[in-house]
Amino acid sequence: MRAPILPPALGGDLRETSRRAGRLAYYVAGDGPPLLLVHSINAAASAYEVKPVYERMAAHRRVYAVDLPGYGHSDRSDRYYDIRLFTDAVHDMLDVIAEDAGPGPIDALALSLSSEFLARAAVERPERVRTLAFVTPTGFSKGSTKAHGGVRTKASREVPGVYRFVSFPLWGPKLYDLLVSRRSIRYFLERTWGSKDIDDGMVDYDYLTAHQPGARFAPFAFLSGRLFSRDVRDLYARLSVPVWMPHGTRGDFKDFSGVDWLKDKPNWRPQPFDAGALVHFERPDEFLSAYLDFLGHG
Repeated sequence: MRAPILPPALGGDLRETSRRAGRLAYYVAGDGPPLLLVHSINAAASAYEVKPVYERMAAHRRVYAVDLPGYGHSDRSDRYYDIRLFTDAVHDMLDVIAEDAGPGPIDALALSLSSEFLARAAVERPERVRTLAFVTPTGFSKGSTKAHGGVRTKASREVPGVYRFVSFPLWGPKLYDLLVSRRSIRYFLERTWGSKDIDDGMVDYDYLTAHQPGARFAPFAFLSGRLFSRDVRDLYARLSVPVWMPHGTRGDFKDFSGVDWLKDKPNWRPQPFDAGALVHFERPDEFLSAYLDFLGHG
């Protein structure tokens, strides 16, 4: 079947760059100090996930929103998707922004698992980052105290055999099709929101982006655990810049019981919201106000 046409997820200019992570698509809008936005990782991810932040912050900043490797309008080829590839995509965007807006340190925001990639890039190039915002990031749930691997460890949490199983040609494509049916997309978003009152536009765009050629390759790496950092706690601990951590208190990603260790990290500012994981969709004005306050004091 012919793939449905994928329109731009966001307004502004849709551009491309080809660097370490291959061909990346990204959106640009607004004027002012640069701000990088990085969507999450799942079966149907794209830059649409940062839409409320992108649209509101464009009135204050020059905003860049990337489609990560394997998602949206970026390269979806059958290649090895791992932590290094996604971290390199962040580095590529830091280079793009430096060329476009100047070499000074920038503010950056990431959702969920992509917080780990942004954190790693910030540790590797601390001179490029002024502040970080992690929206409902991974690495703070019950048992996350075990997420240590030594500061130089790049090992993932991949479960042996899972990638080979889910990607097996006889059933892999069919399994993926089940995961990204409209019913499944709505089901998983309702669990993310902790409510049935989800963003219908995201359902529609998720369906379109998840039915592009090669759309299953990156999600299969995600399902195998290959994209989760074993050293995430050590990674976060090495960050010295101001970090804002808004997170939801509803839905499948509400467990932040492993957050106590941040009491010894004065540069971190956790902030719970009465919302699901995508706080910025449910509380856009409250989110924007809190983020601008953080940036003003960062």
